[in-house]
Amino acid sequence: MSSKATGLKGVVLDETRIALIDGDEGKLVYRGYNIHDLAPHASFEEVCYLLLCGSLPDGGQLSAFDAQLRASRAIPQPVIEIIERLKAAHPMDVLRTAVSATVALDESSDDATIEVALPAGIRLIAQAATIVAAMHRLRNGLEPVAPRDDLGHAANFLYMMFGHEPSVEDAKIIDLDLVLHAEHSSNASTFAARVAAGTAADIGSAIVAAIATLKGPLHGGAAEAVQKTVEEIGDPDRAVEYIKDKIEAGEKVMGFGHRVYKNEDPRGQELKGIARDLGHKRGNDRWFQILQQVETAMEPYRAKGIYPNVDFYAGAVYSLLGIPEEQFIPMFVVGRMPGWVAHVLEQYEDNVLIRPLLEYTGPRHLRYKPIAER
Repeated sequence: MSSKATGLKGVVLDETRIALIDGDEGKLVYRGYNIHDLAPHASFEEVCYLLLCGSLPDGGQLSAFDAQLRASRAIPQPVIEIIERLKAAHPMDVLRTAVSATVALDESSDDATIEVALPAGIRLIAQAATIVAAMHRLRNGLEPVAPRDDLGHAANFLYMMFGHEPSVEDAKIIDLDLVLHAEHSSNASTFAARVAAGTAADIGSAIVAAIATLKGPLHGGAAEAVQKTVEEIGDPDRAVEYIKDKIEAGEKVMGFGHRVYKNEDPRGQELKGIARDLGHKRGNDRWFQILQQVETAMEPYRAKGIYPNVDFYAGAVYSLLGIPEEQFIPMFVVGRMPGWVAHVLEQYEDNVLIRPLLEYTGPRHLRYKPIAER
């Protein structure tokens, strides 16, 4: 009988230079840089360059890279028409299909090589934001807003979502959120992307595999679930009793616990202050107060390594910025795209087919019976 690791827990797939997670210390590092150093200082564009190219850019490199992103934002009209046709479907189904169509229409992105995948990946990073914004507007009976090339990535995203230029503060919040979500080592969606890339599939196929995997509520849906919980609780005074009842009923409290982190998620630490300050600024302290009470109710479980994760405060931040719950998982895609692309590129560097084994536990000596005897 061979040993096994259910869900591949604890199994080391390969080596990587992209990100380090120290779950015991609650530490996240992008290519050597601690997330607490990057989040308040580096722009999303800088972090994209870092993840894709291996180092922080100098001024000229960042300017050229940013220009490449800005020039890639527009999506083909047939993709907009596809979004319009599918707008009533689950947002992640619409997004997955739109990304697939975008890649299919890009005749220059089909080869599974770094030379082809890097520029194609940069285009996908830019276009993902445009697709999500167009999807939001079409689902609400509004015309898509064309991207502007005079705004940064985060500001342009909010502009395309809402049709007006955002404040500097709101753009900075989204920029920081995208930085926090940009990469997280071999999570389920990243693993799916690497498996697809390992077959020598093109980068578009790998990214679509990642998006399909992210749709699952055990991976990408927690921020939406947390915000629903906050709205269901309604009053901070009800939070502790609500969580107690939920636990006694054997239900999971969303936004807590992580497969890797056994300490506080550093990304959640960064978002906590944002949620507090933004709520106060918008005259809505109630959501943050509810989250605080939920966190208090969950404190006894910290001894078991159950702490708030990045999703715990993300939903409140998105909602306060006017982003609807149905767009929370697509927002994850906008942020995570550079991490996925970086892993596909790394997989291509020294590609080996990823082919794990399954231990068979079923019967072994059954005999076929003709249908008349069954």
